[in-house]
Amino acid sequence: MNNARSVIVVGGGVVGLCTAYYLAREGFAVTVVERSAEGADSCAHGSAGYVSPSHVVPLSAPGMVKQGLKWMLSSRSPFYIKPRLDPTLWRWAWLFAQSCTPEHTRRAAPLLRDLCVAARALFGELAAQTGNAFELRREGLLNLCQTEEMLEHETHGLARLANELGVEARTIDAREAGALEPGIKMKVVGAVYFPGDAHLSPRKFVPVMAARAREAGVAFRWETTVRGWATAGGRVTGVATSTGLLTADEYVIATGSWAGDTVTGLRLRVPMQAGKGYSLTLARPRWQLTKSLILTERRVAVTPMGETLRFGGTMEISGHDGRVRPERVEQIVAGARAFFPEMTAEDFAGVKPWFGYRPVSPDGLPYIGRFGRYANLTAACGHAMLGLTMAPITGVLVADVLAGRAPRVDLAMLRPDRFA
Repeated sequence: MNNARSVIVVGGGVVGLCTAYYLAREGFAVTVVERSAEGADSCAHGSAGYVSPSHVVPLSAPGMVKQGLKWMLSSRSPFYIKPRLDPTLWRWAWLFAQSCTPEHTRRAAPLLRDLCVAARALFGELAAQTGNAFELRREGLLNLCQTEEMLEHETHGLARLANELGVEARTIDAREAGALEPGIKMKVVGAVYFPGDAHLSPRKFVPVMAARAREAGVAFRWETTVRGWATAGGRVTGVATSTGLLTADEYVIATGSWAGDTVTGLRLRVPMQAGKGYSLTLARPRWQLTKSLILTERRVAVTPMGETLRFGGTMEISGHDGRVRPERVEQIVAGARAFFPEMTAEDFAGVKPWFGYRPVSPDGLPYIGRFGRYANLTAACGHAMLGLTMAPITGVLVADVLAGRAPRVDLAMLRPDRFA
């Protein structure tokens, strides 16, 4: 029986909350340790809110090294790496370059599909259980394209791969795209439509999962910082925190982009970079959408959330730098206006930019599973842009591992020691 076993989940973001919830449902006695206050902002809050089986290509895709070298020269580019004297950054960059191969994409794409499709089903279950309190909408996603070259690239690249993997993708022309979103004038030549995608409101999902976890018996230690670890005999025996030493039978690392720092002192390497993303949420947009969109050439995501409309994007590898770069926010606004000619700068006037740190592994895949060095330490981090999408399935997989079952998705490629 598992109900006598205790677990400490370090990290109370969306992945940590989902992991705690599914572990508690399994019968474990779970405590979440989170350095922020209850209800504080997290990486998921300002995200695009996608539930995306269409995202089958890892960030470390073929061609990203060449493209990334070009983008590094401009802080306005969609993927910007701020040069700095940091050995962990350069090791990450080297590992990232090693992963940008067709072979890696071929192996990673089916796994990403399995994770995202399983997550979509779990979101459906959670929506049914909560009266859809987090506004899950199964309306699909449109990858909008402004040039024939980009539409052809998306059709023969992403769409072809998705269809081969059983994720429906249809190339449509500008008229068909307009018919799917008749409320807005779009400057596009066509789109790739993924009818199986969905979206939700992250600012509603996070508190829903916190409440669900608490109802399942999860205890929370908010405003509690990890300061070190105690180990003996190949096991973790305790975690030193700002409120004292905490002990459990099992420990889970779910601290997102801070995971590498969290395991300092455990002689572990978890290559990770904080990929800063920005978003702007219009409280009273002049029109409403039904579907989530990607403005492909500009790498901008657009999501309707209740009565609001969110524009988000960019990937900035600059460490945990709390500075808002105006030029990156301006690129989101410029992208929106380029695709939607009726929009003006006034639509975004007074909107406060949000940013969060995506946890980016070198190969674009999360770290899920046990560490080899410690028999009772498990990773649940590194989801990059798919943290919200994969949060429920990550929780289920961690519950499988700690319960001693074969995980329902093969975790071989997700081993946290793969770059050790």
